[in-house]
Amino acid sequence: MVEKKYDWEDGALLEEHTKKKHEILKNYFRQYLLIRCQLPQQEKFRLAIVDGFSGAGLYKCGSFGSPLIFVDVLIKATNEINLLRIAQGIKPIQIDCLLLLNDFDKSVTEQLKKNLTPLLAQAKDTCQNLFIETEYFSQEFEKLYPEIKARLISAKCSNVFFNLDQCGYSDVTSIIIKDIINSWRSAEVLLTFAIRSLLTFLSPNSNAKGVPLEPELKLRIDALLKEGEIMLGKQQWLAEAEKIAFGYLKDCAGFVSPFSINNPSGWQYWLMHFANSYRARQVYNDVLHQSDAQAHFGKAGLKMLSYDPREEGQLYLFDNDSRQEAKKSLYEDIPRFVAESGDTMSMQDFYAAAYSETPAHSQDIHEMIIENTDMEVLTETGGKRRLPNTIKPSDTLKLKSQKSLFFMFPGG
Repeated sequence: MVEKKYDWEDGALLEEHTKKKHEILKNYFRQYLLIRCQLPQQEKFRLAIVDGFSGAGLYKCGSFGSPLIFVDVLIKATNEINLLRIAQGIKPIQIDCLLLLNDFDKSVTEQLKKNLTPLLAQAKDTCQNLFIETEYFSQEFEKLYPEIKARLISAKCSNVFFNLDQCGYSDVTSIIIKDIINSWRSAEVLLTFAIRSLLTFLSPNSNAKGVPLEPELKLRIDALLKEGEIMLGKQQWLAEAEKIAFGYLKDCAGFVSPFSINNPSGWQYWLMHFANSYRARQVYNDVLHQSDAQAHFGKAGLKMLSYDPREEGQLYLFDNDSRQEAKKSLYEDIPRFVAESGDTMSMQDFYAAAYSETPAHSQDIHEMIIENTDMEVLTETGGKRRLPNTIKPSDTLKLKSQKSLFFMFPGG
């Protein structure tokens, strides 16, 4: 595997796929903080951030890399949260963050310290309710991970956020991702990798021993690799690669987002999100719909990868056109999904099942539930929800006793 190295000393260039990835990171991390700090009675929130492949944090154009993005968002979100709390007559919340930064190159780590110091000083001077403890490392992440894990356990912090933006795939395996997700009560991982590196790792012609793959899947992987650059910009490449990546990594967490960074000239880089909370996946989906930073090929409803990419599926770019198509699929998928569970299920159970495999925006899901003539949403007291934005996890999703002809005779 040939890894791409950034020239941080002379100023690394910010490529388009990295810019899109940073946009997602910034928007999602802000939402993460807003949601985790929303309880009025909450006085403190503790979290740990691990940036396993941090780089020097500052690009030639002046744009922030991930370490500086984390600190910048912490400053702005802490002030935003507490201004709102003060306006509501609520006591400010204190955010304590343990920030662990690693880059294999020691000179890059030293450069990161210089680039991050002014922002850390700003946090101390302008944000009295934010406390950041920063530690730096310069090791191969795979070898460093046990030390990182021990450090986090000693800190007794149950909220951990790993950003693993690697050059290839070899440094972060599925074993590490599973261990992260299973070791803490609230753990999330953002994993970036080059899809060709993953495919080479999984290929039967590689030295990766003991990777449990079906013979047909191995043939598909080799076929994709043999096509080379010819296939990169084709939707079939995106479709096949997404199914392979999701198939291999879906067991790492309860909720896995398997989408590539959108680049029609060649879908090469994957940004995957792992969490055990449906709420985290719900928020991540909604953040993706704020831009066209990621791409999915397949279905837009509740079963996004239940298709044969050689015969069906469509490009989903998380834009308005994609959302309109998604609504059509959701209108049909949701009542059938509930019917398979026995006609009635709690909204919380619906979320837990549906978000394991849907790219849809939460608003679109709620709108199609309310608009569907076969569905009704009941409150805990038996009342009926009539507006999408009033639906709560404690509500009950129910098929009406008298169903439409469309639902009774699908495709008839």
